Amino acid sequence: MTDLVWRKSSRSGPETKCVEVAQAPDSIAVRDSKDPEGGQLRVQAAQWGAFMQGLKSGRFRSAE
Repeated sequence: MTDLVWRKSSRSGPETKCVEVAQAPDSIAVRDSKDPEGGQLRVQAAQWGAFMQGLKSGRFRSAE
């Protein structure tokens, strides 16, 4: 899909390699910024929302 508008975190620098996300009509698309022509992971918007909520709440922090 070439009509997707990809974005990465505002906390990422211009040379930082990270994941990028795009809003698709029926899902959220995720890809590796190092390989934009590679595969994409598609998840339902509700699952993406739950994942983002978990990140914000600290649910996925390491024990370090």
